Amino acid sequence: MIIDVVVVSTSRHQMFGSVGNPEVAEDLSGREILDRICAAGRDYSYRLVPDGVEAVRGAILASEGDVVVLCGGTGLAPKDLTIEAAEPLFDKMIPGFGEFFRLKSLEEVGTRAMLTRASAGIVRGVPVFCLPGSPSAARLGIDLILAEIDHMRHHISE
Repeated sequence: MIIDVVVVSTSRHQMFGSVGNPEVAEDLSGREILDRICAAGRDYSYRLVPDGVEAVRGAILASEGDVVVLCGGTGLAPKDLTIEAAEPLFDKMIPGFGEFFRLKSLEEVGTRAMLTRASAGIVRGVPVFCLPGSPSAARLGIDLILAEIDHMRHHISE
């Protein structure tokens, strides 16, 4: 199983381009995600893309991963369009992921957890997760994903 990690950040993309390594992009959130994926014995790919509906949708649709994890672009700023890009592609929503993410975030950041737009769904048989871009949110999100991804993929393939 390959987990395709796509970090969404216009500022990093402008500085570093389409790199395939979080160290090159000084990407702490991407590094958190990859460290946990490696510790779980999973394979991954990594990409950096700019914010925007076209870039994010293109990354999802071009992915050859068995799972797609988008990190960043989920906030409330006008440029944060990851959710607007991803959710219209979802064949099925996985509302429990965002709900559980917010519940666990409440324990860490208090009522600011209501601001997160973490989301997940299935696109053409592939689970797609949208995580906020902070290192702590990336860590929480990938831990939740890794805990249930085998079970989820089993159900998707039935």
